[in-house]
Amino acid sequence: MKEQLDAIAHVIQLAIAPVFLLTGIGALLGVMMQRVARIIDRARTVEDQLPTADEQRAHAIHDELRTLSRRLRLVNRAVTLCVLAALLVCGVIGGLFITAYYAWSPDLTRVVATVFAAALLSLIAGLLHFLREVYIATATLRFGVK
Repeated sequence: MKEQLDAIAHVIQLAIAPVFLLTGIGALLGVMMQRVARIIDRARTVEDQLPTADEQRAHAIHDELRTLSRRLRLVNRAVTLCVLAALLVCGVIGGLFITAYYAWSPDLTRVVATVFAAALLSLIAGLLHFLREVYIATATLRFGVK
């Protein structure tokens, strides 16, 4: 019984880092979803101006809507990749507990390491998509400049 308790305590110690990673991913997802909401709000505002716009303004509105659409696609991909990373981290935590708790389970060390690496790659890809969206957003800023 003492050995089992020690094994579970050790697994909990090992699982702490992935749990902190999940917390960080959750915070990132919150930021990304705020950007999604802002992009959607801006697109609705700009679309509402379209019926009354003259030809030159309508062209500018369509350009802005294309940019907003591109930004939204990038953020959606970033969210998808970060959610995938979170799910993979959950798989890592589950694999750690299965390996430690059940005597009949195979050694999942390589599987857990591979899944963790995949989670990190997915997180990196999500962050790169998010960074690209931020670059596009800042490149299209206009502070009263004509």
